[in-house]
This record gives sequence, structure tokens and C-alpha cells, in this order.
Amino acid sequence: MKKTTTLIIIAVVAVLAIWAVTGYNGLVSMDEKVSNQWANVETQYQRRADLIPNLVNTVKGYAAHEQETLEGVIEARSKATQIKVDPADLTPEKLAEYQAAQGQLASALGKLLAITENYPDLKANQNFLELQAQLEGTENRINVARKNFNDTAREFNTAIRRFPKNILAGLFGFEKRAYFEAQAGAETAPTVEF
Repeated sequence: MKKTTTLIIIAVVAVLAIWAVTGYNGLVSMDEKVSNQWANVETQYQRRADLIPNLVNTVKGYAAHEQETLEGVIEARSKATQIKVDPADLTPEKLAEYQAAQGQLASALGKLLAITENYPDLKANQNFLELQAQLEGTENRINVARKNFNDTAREFNTAIRRFPKNILAGLFGFEKRAYFEAQAGAETAPTVEF
């Protein structure tokens, strides 16, 4: 009788240990996937930041008297590239700060592209057209990367909140990840005046 009871206890402990190990490893894999998706987001924002100096220099040759706009783009780029967020410590506040800096850069770029409408020679410049197309493509890539990050963060957040993995998540310190959200005023189309 004691032997049977001991075997049952060992079997239960073994099943719980296997569940804990596989559950923990699954959460680690999901956490790493969220971090990887964050790295993809940063890569796309960096791609945009890398395109900006070429775009500014191209416009500068045609629109030298638009110095304030050009400097605004350069300053916004500088601020946006200075903010670094550790994917392991991705709080809603840090993500909002990062997103705000990227939003300011997007706004400055919008102004830069708007002034180009006043320069027909610039609009016909092949280098400018290519840079503009690359920038548009990059903006699309940023949107896809942000969506993929949000999807992955949602999967992770759901997993750490569901029973019984929420017990493991609590024991091992897995915390909910923040999401990208629409910026304030994003529902209103910008007004462009010439």
C-alpha cells in the first residue's frame, strides 16, 4: 500500500514538474518573440531615420530658404534616435515616450514633403522621387512591424493571464507588455495648406 501511494505521489510530482518546465519554457519563448518583434519595430524606425539625411540634403539643394523646416526634421530625427527602449522593460510610459518622439519625426517629415509641392524641379528629381518612394515603403513597413508587435504582445499577455500559466508567470516575474496605440489626434486628417 505504501509503495502504491509513493508511486502515485512520484507520478503526480513528475507530471507537475513536466508541466512547470514546459509552461515556463513556453512563456520564455513567447517573451523572446515579443522582444524580437520589438527589434523589428526599431529596425524599421531606424531605416526611416537613415533615409532622412538623404532626403533633407536633396530638398536642401532646391529649397534652401526653407531652413526652418529642414532644421526641424533634423532635430526631430535626432530626438527620435536618442530614445532607446529595452524590450525587457517595455512599460506603457516608455512606449508612449518612444511613440511621441517618432510621431514628432513623422510630423516634421510631413511638413518637409508638403513644402516640396512648391518646387516642381524637386518633384521631378529622380533621386528625390526614389527617396520619397523608399520613405513611403518604410512607413508601410513600420505599420506592419507595429501590428506584428501588438499581435505578439497580445498573445504573450493572454498567455500570462490565463490559468494555470498565470501562476508560473507570477512566480517567475513575467509581466504584461505594452501595446502601440494610435497617437492623440490620429483620427483627424491633417490639413495641408500652400
